[in-house]
Amino acid sequence: MFDYIIVGAGSAGCVLANRLSADPGTRVCLVEAGTRDRNPLIHLPLGLALLAHNKKLNWGYKTAPQAALNGRRLYWPRGRTLGGSSSVNAMIYARGHPADYDGWAAAAGPAWSWDRVRALFLRMEGNTALSDAHHNTTGPLSVSNLRHVNPMSRAFVQAGVECHFPENPDFNGECQDGVGIYQVTQRDGRRFSAARAFLGPARDRPNLMIETGAQVERVIFKERRAAGVQIQGRVLQLNAGGEVILSGGAINSPQILMLSGIGPVAELARHGIPLLHPAAEVGENLTDHLDITVMSSTRGREPMGMAPSFLPRAVKAAWHFVTSQTGELTSNVAEAGGFIKSDPSQVRPNLQFHFLPALLRDHGRQITWGYGVTLHVCDLFPKSRGRIRLNSNDPLAHPVIEANYLTHPDDIAVLLKGLRIARRVMAAPALANLLKTELAPGEALTTDTDLTADIRARAESIYHPVGTCRMGQDAASVVDPQARVRGVNGLRVVDASIMPTIIAGNTNAPTMMIAQNVADMMLKSGTESRAHGVHSIPRRSSG
Repeated sequence: MFDYIIVGAGSAGCVLANRLSADPGTRVCLVEAGTRDRNPLIHLPLGLALLAHNKKLNWGYKTAPQAALNGRRLYWPRGRTLGGSSSVNAMIYARGHPADYDGWAAAAGPAWSWDRVRALFLRMEGNTALSDAHHNTTGPLSVSNLRHVNPMSRAFVQAGVECHFPENPDFNGECQDGVGIYQVTQRDGRRFSAARAFLGPARDRPNLMIETGAQVERVIFKERRAAGVQIQGRVLQLNAGGEVILSGGAINSPQILMLSGIGPVAELARHGIPLLHPAAEVGENLTDHLDITVMSSTRGREPMGMAPSFLPRAVKAAWHFVTSQTGELTSNVAEAGGFIKSDPSQVRPNLQFHFLPALLRDHGRQITWGYGVTLHVCDLFPKSRGRIRLNSNDPLAHPVIEANYLTHPDDIAVLLKGLRIARRVMAAPALANLLKTELAPGEALTTDTDLTADIRARAESIYHPVGTCRMGQDAASVVDPQARVRGVNGLRVVDASIMPTIIAGNTNAPTMMIAQNVADMMLKSGTESRAHGVHSIPRRSSG
């Protein structure tokens, strides 16, 4: 019997487990479908290049065929281990733009305004390199500068400056605009996932049970109140007044809601699932950043390359990492990037760069021999919206991901502008003098028609799905501003799926912030209830 059952030990779930188990009188269970985070590739930053292949640590989702992308099924890697996607991502620490959260406040109230969430970001951050009004050095999440930056990444920054983009030493500082080197969630040259930051200090608490290899099939209800969860033939039960918290992410959380009888009426009926509460927006509003690349071979061997000549460097890098946690193995690969405008009419950046001093095809699943660089550009504010549907009523079946990329006519135009700007940066002297041949799109492709066809043939996800359990003050939203699922009691969704709109940047840090904010709300509510003599969750005796 538990006071809280948290489903999913990813970026949000780890934060919640830490915060809610801090009270020794509260019993918390954290349930994760994947394994413990013991694989050394998780903690070795450059190991992320191999994690896309790992079927044990990765859900390995694929979208439904995308009509606007030549019928391709896009690969969506998502973390399936303690730490979730924070254990397999590129570790970039980005909060987004203040205007993102002012938009959230309009949708979900002042508790989600920039002033509020900025304080949460600061409280969470333990920055080892920056200490000023925009950063905190004492929080649990370690944020640092990269210990190794490839010369090609610095050349990219100089090339951006030559294209009249300002150099920005801190994308989480005074402004977001410009190009620069990313800060990362690392400590001492190793990945610092949500599991390390938040589960690490809490693992030994006797009132916190962490269960791995346990995929939740559905939420169990007594009348209209959550009473527990079903896991492969057994049930984890809640104490009276307890809560189930879904933190499975933008794919898994709406899937579990629908399997539990909460969702679109027709969708549930199609799979023979008894309806508990009609919620038309469950699984809807799916938004993701679509990404296109420019790839070029280089004249020299400065990048990280797949070639026999790279072997001595690899051996040297391994020695540096083992002896001092320095060198190329501490690289997050996506070392540099930036936030820019597709045209002067934009009031704030609507494109994001990720620059890799390596050749990367198909998420690293295709080996590309030789030395080269890859510049990614994505549209930060896509207007296309997709949805998550059930494939069947089998909880172990992957859901259907209808991403609906480029179904809004404005999106292809923005991405086309982004591709042209990326080419312009690669052609600036600081990079052009080091590059040999453009491998993609290819120098022969120059017209809008050619480049549009290239986008449809090659564009991929940059791994930021959100929005499928939208939060809002309106009755149609899936969860209210405190992340409580509408129409039932004792159930919340706390993860990237509740974002009302997508963030202008990487989504990992904002997802942890969401969990911090909801934890504050839950703990404040419990404190107020006890102050008025109301015990919403029975307190367990110390005996």
